Amino acid sequence: MSNLLNTKEKRKSAIITTFIMITILFAMFYVGLSYLDPPEEFGIALNFGTSNVGKGNFQPKQAAKPVVKKSIPQEEVKSEQKATEQKVVATEKVITQNTEDAIAIKKQQEAKKKAEAIAKKERDRQEAIAKQKAEEEAKKQKLDALIGGINNAEGKSTSGEGDDNQSGDKGKITGNPNVNGYYGNGGSGGNGDYFLGNRKPTNKPKPKYICNEEGLVVVEIKVDVHGNVIKAVAGIKGSTNTADCLVSQAKAAALKTKWQPDAKAPSQQTGYIKYRFKLAQ
Repeated sequence: MSNLLNTKEKRKSAIITTFIMITILFAMFYVGLSYLDPPEEFGIALNFGTSNVGKGNFQPKQAAKPVVKKSIPQEEVKSEQKATEQKVVATEKVITQNTEDAIAIKKQQEAKKKAEAIAKKERDRQEAIAKQKAEEEAKKQKLDALIGGINNAEGKSTSGEGDDNQSGDKGKITGNPNVNGYYGNGGSGGNGDYFLGNRKPTNKPKPKYICNEEGLVVVEIKVDVHGNVIKAVAGIKGSTNTADCLVSQAKAAALKTKWQPDAKAPSQQTGYIKYRFKLAQ
């Protein structure tokens, strides 16, 4: 900066230049040319349109007035919204009611089908029972005719066989006439049904069959060195039927069973006997 104004002439020139620039700026702001707008009749009016859409090939000379949307009162808006909501709710109720009615009708149809199936099954069962009774009655009448008529015309027994001290011919019409007893043979026997180590039974009495029951009865026995059964517990684990009429007869038969003597055996050797009771057909 000191190099620019280091002489008297340079300083004088700078002062003159500054004065001239200030004068020019003042003249530009306050003394310059003024701008005048052109008269309206000499201007060009342009119509840029008044809406976002339009139609036709000729632009009108006067600008169309903008469309003013009519404002809807708030009460009318709320009323319309409420009416719409009520209509929607009513429609939903109708749809829900129709769905519930359809479900109810379907359940009624299923219940009806189930009841009909149960009724048919019961009818079939009754018909089967009636048919079986009719067949048994026919067999009974045929048997009466063959053996001379056990029952008289009044339906009372005139003779028969049994151990109940009551008149009648004890047994089953469909039973086996060759069995020893009124209900069938009990206790199938065999080496496979007797278990006492290496000792074999020498006498195997069969239990009596005194009732209409069938199944397996397992008996636990205690045998001495002489082969005698000194204790028997019938109906232990493994039995499939523990009816008294089967258990008592199985125990009685087990106590009468004889085994091979064995001096080296324990004083009370434990074993098992299985009796299978089956109704004769």
